[in-house]
Amino acid sequence: MNKEKLAEIIMAQAESDGEPVTKEEALEMAEMEIKAGNIPNYTETEKVKNKTRKSPTKDPIKVAIISALAEWIKTYSDVEEVEITNTQRKVEFILGDGVYELTLVKHRPSK
Repeated sequence: MNKEKLAEIIMAQAESDGEPVTKEEALEMAEMEIKAGNIPNYTETEKVKNKTRKSPTKDPIKVAIISALAEWIKTYSDVEEVEITNTQRKVEFILGDGVYELTLVKHRPSK
């Protein structure tokens, strides 16, 4: 597209927007548009990273300990409602007026 045709298009757009421009201004804008078309655009779109989340592995030792603790707590005579809230981590139970919770934590080996 040559500069004069682009200037006419710019003048028509500016007039439709309610801000008319002179022929010289339109030619200057057209020249800048033509020059800008030759400049490569180095902007990049933001890359979306696909993060795959590892599913936690079940520790059979922790599961066995929690279930054994729950069974042992049930043998106590005043205990009511023993509930395993997390198979690898928590046991809740009611003893008398209080609600108790036991939490099992396995520490990572030091580096």
